[in-house]
Amino acid sequence: MPDHAAALPLGSRVVVRWRLEQADAATGASLTDAVGTLSAADERTLTVQTSRGTVVVDRDRVVAAKEVPPKPTRRGAPHRAIGIEELQRVMAPSWGAVEREQLGDWLLRASSGFTQRGNSVVPLGDPGLPLADAVDRVEQWYAARGLPAKFAVAGPQGFDPADDALGALLVGRGYSVGSLTLNLTAATAAVAAADPGGPTVHIGPDPDGVWLEAYHRTRTTVPGATELVITGSPRHLFGHVLPGGGLSQQLGLRPADAAGTAPIALGRLGIAHGWAGLGAVWTDPAYRGRGLAAHLTARLCAQAREEGVHLVHLQVEHDNHTAQRLYERLGFDVHSSYAYLTAP
Repeated sequence: MPDHAAALPLGSRVVVRWRLEQADAATGASLTDAVGTLSAADERTLTVQTSRGTVVVDRDRVVAAKEVPPKPTRRGAPHRAIGIEELQRVMAPSWGAVEREQLGDWLLRASSGFTQRGNSVVPLGDPGLPLADAVDRVEQWYAARGLPAKFAVAGPQGFDPADDALGALLVGRGYSVGSLTLNLTAATAAVAAADPGGPTVHIGPDPDGVWLEAYHRTRTTVPGATELVITGSPRHLFGHVLPGGGLSQQLGLRPADAAGTAPIALGRLGIAHGWAGLGAVWTDPAYRGRGLAAHLTARLCAQAREEGVHLVHLQVEHDNHTAQRLYERLGFDVHSSYAYLTAP
């Protein structure tokens, strides 16, 4: 059975291909597919809820199985056709958290304060309680962890969170609105094709000591929590660029300026629900403006595409116009936005 089949999360949308007991008499086909929600899996079978009903497949007949993106909900290219709520669901596991807990359909995340994504609620669907009671429960949950309650409220680009029912309730409770963020999406093939070129990008499924050491230098981290967050997605790709290896010629630097052993650029893809989520992108200030971030992003997307991941998303601050222009040149489009509403 393919390696990824055993790790497919329940509730995800999947495609399973398996061998028929007998070839189809009309077509001669010996293989068939089921596309739908993986509702159960054990040592012997996979159960998929399809549009035609429930399909139970013997695992020993499976020849391929993988997670695929949610069904499109609007017109447009695949990376734009996903709805706002569906994209939020896709994004959630692409960045890890030390703790995750469900309140109905809402996802609560806590990570000792490391990153807003790792310490906020994804309030999609029904929390199973009246809205005010659900917010009370969330506030209690975060207070027990010494953290303020924080909600990631999503909408179209330029939306006002106070126009949302939950947002209005939170603003009425004195929550502050901040960290306005744009969700950008693209096809991995388009990003890979826009590669401006550059030095070797070292890519692997896990962060090695070199990557982790460099990442700790880029921001304030929380011992124990940071590693769990950045390795908390179902799958990952970590990339970095090292000095040396002809870097001075490629970037037009003096040899002395391209010396050293620490990474000069980092990036990470968290892969879930058939999408890759780009994050942790950083370039050493001494090397900025030379296309390293674009090159690293393109190489990561090329590797993701080779591994069967065709869509990518990222988040960028709404006022970071330099980063927005960089990603637009790589083929990203603005899809939607969100804001963090934080308890007083």
